[in-house]
Amino acid sequence: MAEDILKKGAILQRDKTSFAIAPHIPGGIITDFNQLRRLADVAEKYGVKAIKLTSAQRMALVGLQEADLDQVWQELGMPPGAAIGLCVRSVKICPGTTFCRIALQDAVKVGLALDSKYHGFELPYKFKMGVSGCPNSCAESTIKDVGLVGFKNGWRVYAGGFVSGIKPRLADVIADALDDQQALQLVDRVIEWYAQAGKKKRLGKIIDEVGLDRFKQDLGLS
Repeated sequence: MAEDILKKGAILQRDKTSFAIAPHIPGGIITDFNQLRRLADVAEKYGVKAIKLTSAQRMALVGLQEADLDQVWQELGMPPGAAIGLCVRSVKICPGTTFCRIALQDAVKVGLALDSKYHGFELPYKFKMGVSGCPNSCAESTIKDVGLVGFKNGWRVYAGGFVSGIKPRLADVIADALDDQQALQLVDRVIEWYAQAGKKKRLGKIIDEVGLDRFKQDLGLS
C-alpha cells in the first residue's frame, strides 16, 4: 500500500489519514491560467485544507483522502513533482532575462532544459539543482548539489552544496565563464560522475571524501 501511494506522488500527513500531492510546475512558471483554475477547482471539490507554495516552486494540495487521489490527478491533468525518492527532485529557476531587469543570463531557458532532462532522474541519493541569472542567486544555486549562476561573461558552475541536516555545505566553484551549451554539458558530466560513484550520500560529501581537485580532474576540468 505504501509503495502504491508513493507512485501516486502522495505524501502522508501528520494526521496519518490524509495526503498531500505536489504537481510538477517546471520553474514555477504557469502560462496557461486555466491550470490555476483547475488547481483551485480541484482543491475546493475535494476539500483540500490548504494549497502550500513549496520551496521547489510547486503548489502542494494538502489534506486529500486516499480514495480521491486517482481522480484528483486525472482532473488536474498534471504530472506529479518528484518531491520524494532518490532522484533529481527539483530544478529551482530564477526569473532570469525572461522577466528580471537585472539578470545577466537566461536562467529560464537553461533551467527548463535541465528540468526537461533531469526532473525525476533516478540517482543514488536525492539531488537538487538551482539556476540563477545573476550573482544575487535567487534560486539559491550555491546550496544546491549543482548550481549555475549567471555573470556577464557566462555561467559559473557550482557543485556539492546542500542545507539538509545539521552540517550544511556551500557548493564549490568548478568552472567559470561558460556559455549555455558548455554549462549544460558540464552538468551532464557531474550527473554521470555522481551516478557512477553509486554512493547513497549527497554529492558534496563525496567531493569531501575524494577531494575537490580529484573531482574536477575526473570531470576533465584540470
